[in-house]
Amino acid sequence: MIKIGLIGAGHLGKIHLRLIKELPEVFELVGIYDSNPRQAAEVSKAYDCKAFSSAEALIDEVDCVDIVTPTTSHFEMASMAIKRSTHVFIEKPVTQTTYEARALLALAEEANVKVQVGHVERFNPAFRAAIPYFDQPMFIETHRLAQFNPRGTDVPVILDLMIHDIDAILSVVKSSVRKISASGVAVVSDTPDIANARIEFDNGCVANLTASRISLKNMRKSRFFQKDAYISVDFLEKEMEVVQMETLEGEPGPYDMVMEMGNGKPSKKIIFDKPEIEEINAIKEELRTFAEAIQNDTTPIVSLEDGLLALDVAEQILEKLKMSGSLIEK
Repeated sequence: MIKIGLIGAGHLGKIHLRLIKELPEVFELVGIYDSNPRQAAEVSKAYDCKAFSSAEALIDEVDCVDIVTPTTSHFEMASMAIKRSTHVFIEKPVTQTTYEARALLALAEEANVKVQVGHVERFNPAFRAAIPYFDQPMFIETHRLAQFNPRGTDVPVILDLMIHDIDAILSVVKSSVRKISASGVAVVSDTPDIANARIEFDNGCVANLTASRISLKNMRKSRFFQKDAYISVDFLEKEMEVVQMETLEGEPGPYDMVMEMGNGKPSKKIIFDKPEIEEINAIKEELRTFAEAIQNDTTPIVSLEDGLLALDVAEQILEKLKMSGSLIEK
């Protein structure tokens, strides 16, 4: 049994707390810490757990911590835990800067602890169902649109929303980033609320990402194009479909859809597949796999290195926005 403590009892923290309590086979919830004593007391009572007076006191009593605080305190909380040889689950983005993330990486390697970053879309059942179909996608298009919510507008939409798709794309495209371009507009806040980024990779793949937090409806869709296949992932509706083409052998069946290629080339048969998606809670699944990484001494599915890579690309996009005048530093 892994003793776990939660740091940060806000909206998302309470979701994590509920799901931790739904995993009694792997976690023993020791308690929580929140910088707001009133909030900590209310959550402690509601979830029947101990509220600690300091993060240090909680860390000293557990094997791992789940950090669900504002990004500004991620480095402080995580480094405090790692220095005490405590495993860390930390929400995305991993830290405020890549400098902080690299410092955490050095600490984690020295302390030999597990650190998992909360890029939850990696555990979305629709994305997980798509993984076996990926075979060097060369063009990717993502749209992550959200209705306006004041919570989260303290950071640019790149770090609030787009970073989900950045991480997912980096996990699929096994190539280094060659070039990034970006544009965005600040509409209701002081930083871009809608932005578009184009990422070009060394292997020729191009990813076009759009993120908005001022849309009239929510959308979280990604499309992956590769040789003889198109893969669509709907993260919001948890649906996935694949359109594949294969060389037609013999005569087509009465219901086969066939594409004539011309110039003497063999015809292609078009195959549509919409697999059934497993019903799972993505946050619960990422917490469960974090426990497995600790128990089995394996690398977490979304490692600290993964969190650093996603943040590095996000920082490059933000730098492009500054250069274009879309992002103005205070």
